Parts: sequence; structure tokens; C-alpha cells
Amino acid sequence: MSRPTRVRFLGIRVPRVAVAPLIVEGDSAAMRLIPRGTEAVTLVTRYAGAMLDARVLRSAEVARAVVTHLHDLVALSAGATRDGAAVARARGVRAARLQAIKADIIANLLDETLAVATVAARHGVTPRYVHKLFEDDGVTYSQFVLWHRLDRALRTLRDPRHAARRIGDIAYDAGFGDLSYFNRAFRRRYGATPSELRNP
Repeated sequence: MSRPTRVRFLGIRVPRVAVAPLIVEGDSAAMRLIPRGTEAVTLVTRYAGAMLDARVLRSAEVARAVVTHLHDLVALSAGATRDGAAVARARGVRAARLQAIKADIIANLLDETLAVATVAARHGVTPRYVHKLFEDDGVTYSQFVLWHRLDRALRTLRDPRHAARRIGDIAYDAGFGDLSYFNRAFRRRYGATPSELRNP
């Protein structure tokens, strides 16, 4: 296949036996055209991309969970039965949405506000749903944002290329609007001040 511009293709092969119990008319769904922009297809693409980019498939248990989530999303894309859709939404859709929201947060860490309402609106869900996804994952939305900002600041502090930069500038570049809050949160998270962990 040749294309005039660069493009990234993602192919997912799913055994029919894995999704047949979840979809309407299992045999005829194999060649059904799925309209562009279908929510479940978007979720499949984002979830598979996030899993590949994050390289999280390090254990058999995680790999099995990801496969199950992909099967759920493929079933929804192909036209799930009412029961199949309920199962898929409880497993695959929730996992895919959470991964997509986490990727969105990480991509927008520099936005000081990064309000849950803004993130929820970008994904077509309510703020309460976002909070529930994080709660089910064992962390709050605010903790996730804070920890990733702190991790970003720590990586920058330890990078010799940034040795001359002021700690305040690094904190602001990681998305913090208040330097004293950054210092308190940093000490709580790492048990040391930013200057103590700088360029070890």
C-alpha cells in the first residue's frame, strides 16, 4: 500500500470466538463496515496506542487484562448485544477511557488549572465519572496530576542539562503555580527538598 503522506496504521486481529458471544449476529459482523468516528473505534485506537506507547505489557496478567479490554471495545465497535455492551462498558470502556484521560492529563501537565471539568468535557463524560474512574484505580484525580507534575520536576532537577535553571522555574514549567506548595508537596512525596535531590 502506498500513501502520499506518512501515516500510522494499527491493526488488531481478534479471534471470532472471543467476541462472538458479545456481538449481534456474530458471523455477519466479520465484514461489517464500522462508520468513521464511532466512539468505540476511537476508544480502541486510543487504548491500543496508549498500551503500546506506555509499554505496560510486562506481565502476563496485565497482557490478559489489556486483551480482554480490546475484545470488549472491538465488540462494541462491531455492534454488541445489550448484555455484551453492559459487560464491555464495565470492563473495556472504563479501562480505555481511564487510559485516554491519563494520557490527556500527562500531555497537558503545563496547564496550571488542568481542571477535571475541562478534561471531562474533552472526553464527553462528567467530572464525577472521571473521579470515579480514578477512585476505582486507587488514586484520586488530584493525586494523579500532582504525582506526575512532581515526577516531571524531579526528572528535570536530575537532568544535568538543567543544572543552571532555578528551582522555581522548573516548578512552574512542571505546572505548579505556587512555589511554596511545590516545595511542601515535593518534600512529602520524596522525603527531601528539591535542592537535596538535584543532580545527585
